[in-house]
Amino acid sequence: MLAYVIRRLLLMIPTLAIISVISFWVINLPPGNYVDAFMAQMAGQGQIPDFETRQQMEQMYGVNQPIYVQYFRWISRALQGDFGQSFEWRRPVVDLLGSRLSRTIAISLVTVVFVYTVAIPIGIFSALRQYSLWDYVLTFIGFLGLSIPNFSLALILLYVGFEYFGMSVGGLFSPEFENAPWSIAKVIDLLSHLWVPVLVVGLSGTAGLIRVTRANLLDELGKQYVVAARARGMPRRRLLWKYPVRVAMNPVISSAAFILPGIVSGATITAIVLNLPTTGPIYLRALQSQDMYVAGAFILLLSSLTVIGTLISDLLLAWADPRIRFGGQK
Repeated sequence: MLAYVIRRLLLMIPTLAIISVISFWVINLPPGNYVDAFMAQMAGQGQIPDFETRQQMEQMYGVNQPIYVQYFRWISRALQGDFGQSFEWRRPVVDLLGSRLSRTIAISLVTVVFVYTVAIPIGIFSALRQYSLWDYVLTFIGFLGLSIPNFSLALILLYVGFEYFGMSVGGLFSPEFENAPWSIAKVIDLLSHLWVPVLVVGLSGTAGLIRVTRANLLDELGKQYVVAARARGMPRRRLLWKYPVRVAMNPVISSAAFILPGIVSGATITAIVLNLPTTGPIYLRALQSQDMYVAGAFILLLSSLTVIGTLISDLLLAWADPRIRFGGQK
């Protein structure tokens, strides 16, 4: 197992290097650069900058250099923890993303806990009562959760909260607590707002995981080893939790590879609708304005977390299923 982990860690290095090259190239695919976007914005406001101003900005931001020079300049600094300066916000990229990263992680972690805590028991319950009334009700709710877009649900909750309860459910804090020091009242206000993004972001994930858990458990319950164990008189509850449920969790565990990048990225459109101070809106704005250092750092971060999450999910699968460990030894 140790040799496997070391080999995977070594493979991560060229993988991330290739990802960084591709991501930086893709960011620069649209015609023009940040200076062009900035000049177009000024022209739209009725201001026409002169040619010297444009040259000064291109030299200052280094966008007039070849793309490979810009890449090596960016990646060499990134390896030292410096992801450059944001063109639009004129702040270090690390500070810009770090200012919103903590709140993004908090919302996403609570959402992940909500999804797994709700989805797995409901999926098991639905599989054990196949074609019952509860199974049909839960299946209907699951399809409903998969079909409703997150941002639409967010708009509905915003309308219902304001129209019928006279309160704004957007953001994470009420205006009077936004910049206030932490207190019991601020924590209560946070909890009163936190359930909305958790419900909106986690609904589709919960519905999908319910379907996956139900389908995999039904597949395992019909296999010969379960029938043979029942014939030998093994207690139903012991049989259920010792074998079918454990094996049915393999696809659920493998989905852990996408938890880490999902925690950092957040739901961008939902965050914009609910006015959440997360990293998603910053990433979208960086792509729109061609702020390549912010977008590049964000993509590199998500790629790194995806690779790390894949390694973690593989290790968890090997720990949960002995067949995977034995297969690796052979």
